[in-house]
Parts: sequence; structure tokens; C-alpha cells
Amino acid sequence: MKSDELIDAAKLGRTVGLKGFLKLHDFSDFPEQFKKGERFFVDENESLEIAEFDKQKNIVRFVGVSDKDTASKLTNKILKTTKEATKNSCKLKKDEFFWFDIIGCKVIEDAEILGTVDKIERIGSSDYLHVITDEKFVKKGSQKSFLIPYIDRFIIHADIDAKEITTRYAAYFLE
Repeated sequence: MKSDELIDAAKLGRTVGLKGFLKLHDFSDFPEQFKKGERFFVDENESLEIAEFDKQKNIVRFVGVSDKDTASKLTNKILKTTKEATKNSCKLKKDEFFWFDIIGCKVIEDAEILGTVDKIERIGSSDYLHVITDEKFVKKGSQKSFLIPYIDRFIIHADIDAKEITTRYAAYFLE
């Protein structure tokens, strides 16, 4: 699997206990993708299959990893998956989107492009769009990037097919 075809799903943290469990830091809103039998890539040539996942404690153990020493070699590894696998294992509700569909969208307010979503950051329990400011605003002295909370107060509509997110009050974050 080529690395440019993969998306980050989670990061493996410290070991937990003596049986090969690791703390799982989920990069998505879809913990249901982490279940027994699911495979994730750690690089282009190596994948890991989940043997057990405890969603209450957010810990995971992989097939062939049954002790703390073996598990510790996986600490800080990034679990990756494909967009297709994510779409197959995670069912969206109305007005929900995958982060990889939001990234790259133009942010538009009052028919003016404010910038482009570069990434999404989770701060506490809220998601924020990290927006690279359109050059015309940077030339006028605005900051090079800004955050928009992904909440109804600021986000009017997201059109993934057109790669556009329509906002209100987001221009204030440029000041």
C-alpha cells in the first residue's frame, strides 16, 4: 500500500499492563473502526491486526503481541487505513463528514473565499477547522491561518462535492 493512499487513524501510546495492550489515541470520530480482525498499516509494508479493543479504556492489543516488551516497540506508531476502508466501516449520519472530505474545502463567507481547510484539530470535545488564509487577506495584514469551531453558529453548509464550506461570522477570526 502506498503511503499517499493512506490516512492516519490513530496513534499508539504507552503500554498498559503486561499482556501487550497499548493506549490508543483515536484521530477520528469513529472508534467503531477499531474492532477485532480489523487491519491497520504502520507503514507501506507492515500492517497490524487487532486482537482486542476496549473502547471504555481506549486500549488495543494486536495479533502476535502478547507481552509488554513486544508492545513497547509499537509505542508512538501511527495506525493508518484507506479512505475506502474507513467509509466501509464507519457509517455517517445526515450532515456528518469524514475529516479527509473536509480537508481541502474552500471556506466561503458572503461569496468571498476566506481560505482553505488545511487540517482539523480536536480541542477538548470540539473540532476546529484549521484554515490557511486566502492570500488577498494576508496581503491586507490578516494572519496566515486561523481556526473556526465546527459548530452551527459558524458553519452554515458543507458541500463536499463542490469542496466548499459556507460560513457566517468566521471572517471575524481573521482580525
